[in-house]
Amino acid sequence: MESIWQQRKGHLAAYLRENGIDIAFITSSTNVYYFTGFYCNPHERFLALALDARTGEETLYMPLLDLSAAEPFGGDAKLVPISDTENAYEVLKQHTGAGASVVGIEKEAVSIAKAERLGEALGGARFADLESFILSLRMNKSEEEISKVLDAVVMVEKVVAHAASHVKLGMTELELTAEIEYQMRKLGADRPAFESIVLTGARSALPHGTPGYETIKHGDFVLIDIGVQTGGYCSDITRTFVMGEAAKEQRAIYDTVLEANMAGISAAKAGVTLASVDKAARDVIEQKGFGPLFTHRLGHGFGMDVHEQPSVSGLNQSLIEPGLLFTVEPGIYDPVIGGVRIEDDVYIQANGSVRVLTSYPKELILLGN
Repeated sequence: MESIWQQRKGHLAAYLRENGIDIAFITSSTNVYYFTGFYCNPHERFLALALDARTGEETLYMPLLDLSAAEPFGGDAKLVPISDTENAYEVLKQHTGAGASVVGIEKEAVSIAKAERLGEALGGARFADLESFILSLRMNKSEEEISKVLDAVVMVEKVVAHAASHVKLGMTELELTAEIEYQMRKLGADRPAFESIVLTGARSALPHGTPGYETIKHGDFVLIDIGVQTGGYCSDITRTFVMGEAAKEQRAIYDTVLEANMAGISAAKAGVTLASVDKAARDVIEQKGFGPLFTHRLGHGFGMDVHEQPSVSGLNQSLIEPGLLFTVEPGIYDPVIGGVRIEDDVYIQANGSVRVLTSYPKELILLGN
């Protein structure tokens, strides 16, 4: 039985042949992991999976210092370690690319400098973009992938619960962030999935604000948007709390966002457009008079990266298909009162129905009581 890595490389090889592409050079660390199971961050060093559609030959280039880590994932690939004293593109010339006229690369991942060196090493071959095809493969998540995402979801929800029980009056956003990221590591996360967002008071109205020295005060919103990466996959969740006691205006905002979140989830199913899911949530917020304060799309896909396809926006007329994994995260951001965002992770199952992976409570929780 073929491994998942062989299946993915088989899809890639078939695409290359169908589109007249001689060789694929996969250089994104995440995409190398997707096709091989091997992950490393090469920093300034060279990492690539070369797949020759003409011969079926696979070559995995990696820094010499990562050779032992790569060996269990080599499979049928020829492993070519590159030391710090070697010119990676001279090494590449020796092993791959003779006679190739069309080379597939991820254009979003390859800098102009790298493309120039790669083209020179391959004798001036023409480049074709593989980005859209690879993203389309990654967008369709298997049940095996979802089980890994669920591991990350369970872990991050434990972190949210810990944060809610340990927040104190006078604590700064940075102090709570430090406690959150310590718990992530303590529970076994490989890393935060993105830079953790902890915002309080009026600063919670910054959709992607950076935690600072603002202290948590009685009556403040406390917005926590965090995720972990574990086993190669991410989670992403946002919950908004109030410290102490909520004012009427805060409850009105919170209840509207919660209703919008639930409307978006209810609208998500196979066969409808992603734009219609955005609209279902946005309509709730607009009908309550908060429309101008919802300033971003409803959600985004995620998986090995925390931001992947699809984009859940009012402009995306693509139909939802089984296998899609994305967030539903409406928000209202009042620059005086503060902001509320409620974010869940949802998966479209084989039968076309939506499965909500996140389960942390969504009713308004008052902290410190």
